[in-house]
Amino acid sequence: MSDLTVNPWKRHGKDRLYVNLPDGTSVAWADRATKTVTIKVRQYQDEALALLRRHLGDGLTVGSSPSRAHGADSAPPPRHPGPSATSHPAGRPAPLPPLSPSEDLARNRPGARLLGTIAERGPSTAQRLRAKLLRQPSEWDNWYAGLAGERRVGRELERLSPLGWRILHGIEKSNGGDIDHLLIGPGGVFSINTKTHQGASVWVGDAMAKINGGPPQPYGAASKAEADYVRKVLGRYCAFDVPVEPVLVFVGVASLHRASAQGAVRVYQEREVAALGPLTGKLTPEQVESVYAAARHRRAWLRT
Repeated sequence: MSDLTVNPWKRHGKDRLYVNLPDGTSVAWADRATKTVTIKVRQYQDEALALLRRHLGDGLTVGSSPSRAHGADSAPPPRHPGPSATSHPAGRPAPLPPLSPSEDLARNRPGARLLGTIAERGPSTAQRLRAKLLRQPSEWDNWYAGLAGERRVGRELERLSPLGWRILHGIEKSNGGDIDHLLIGPGGVFSINTKTHQGASVWVGDAMAKINGGPPQPYGAASKAEADYVRKVLGRYCAFDVPVEPVLVFVGVASLHRASAQGAVRVYQEREVAALGPLTGKLTPEQVESVYAAARHRRAWLRT
């Protein structure tokens, strides 16, 4: 056996099952409605058909194989990343203007958006010093804590660069909000939301979180919505569907209880984000660079 897997794919009115190798190479696919099977790599035909029959039953029809149609039986198997990165239906992504230094988000450091807000609207250096000397709390304390948290998570993410990952920070969205961090690599794209709660006890469910037993906060729901936004934006500028997952990272907490082992949102403490590093099989190196080229362009995110 070749460890083939069957992966459902449903986009733009099409409903298919893809049969993939562990590295994401597609060897066959079937149309659910017509039960027509397209064999892409002939050496896996019998095994692929056996797997597809388990899902679709008998009555499968094998269509023409791309390799047979072109007389290229000896050609190497075509690469296909499966349902997470299939061909873009329009064929050509939307264009972006040439990237200028002022529009390049790769220049952003962790916490860039928070730092800009604090510099623009926050207390002056003298006011901060006076509050510190008098030990007076400030409405900006949470902002400074958030800035420190984003910087800590940013340092952990940068450790993943040698593994083929690209990282962006402080991405301004069209609605005025921002994406704390975006991780792009062989395991896909991760939209990362950082939450700093120093010394707190945190409970996290699929949609909500509670800090020190307080009222529910919609952290999970917001992270899912952000990942959907990222998927929509990057889908405009890439010639394939971009797989995006939401991630919540809690900084400085005393304890973190996950209500489920792994829900729709990945949940980590800051030192645990290294678990994303070994993930593979979603994007090829070429696709990683294509996604990164679009994602680092500031104008891509400001289009409504």
